[in-house]
Amino acid sequence: MTGRFITLEGGEGTGKSTQARRLAAALENTGLSVLSTREPGGSPGAEEIRSLLVNGAPGRWDPMPETLLLYAARADHVGRTIGPALLAGQWVVCDRFSDSSFAYQGAGRGLTRETIRRIDAVVLDDFKPDFTLVLDLDVDTGIARAMSRGGAESRFEQFDRDFHERLRQGFIDIAKRNPDRCVLIDASGSEDEVAAAIWAQVARRYGLS
Repeated sequence: MTGRFITLEGGEGTGKSTQARRLAAALENTGLSVLSTREPGGSPGAEEIRSLLVNGAPGRWDPMPETLLLYAARADHVGRTIGPALLAGQWVVCDRFSDSSFAYQGAGRGLTRETIRRIDAVVLDDFKPDFTLVLDLDVDTGIARAMSRGGAESRFEQFDRDFHERLRQGFIDIAKRNPDRCVLIDASGSEDEVAAAIWAQVARRYGLS
């Protein structure tokens, strides 16, 4: 079986990072070779750019330079990490990818979808995930979960509640516009319940058990 590229998306506190790790482990348990990665980041250069994006005050970057930094990191990530892994036949599970730019910098911060699409087309040449699981959670619960984690990488968590509401709706809209690629997952249950829902979707799509 050739490699597949699976992404997990969603707003702050939806549990993407935890569920990405669990999905990668579940895939490995079926005998697949799996690479687990994240955005922004996933390659040495992209990780350096990550530190510029996820730290500091919310207003540190305007939407356009923020988007360009994200796509610079994404180009390096795809070229150095994701692309080689897929060519080698590995499955790649990624915590966030380009849908996050359309949600965060688009729906959340006001860049038009067409502006981001044009940047995406130039940088990625229409490269997209094979399957995307969008974790959905009400904003207040998500923010509370995110804040309880603590840690330095809290820039996006500090945006106001209206931003997070737009962000949530942005992800829901992405899932609705891309029904062949995206599945919306209710992230309000326990970690085990969400993991089971994700695995059911992945197993069904790829005939895994």
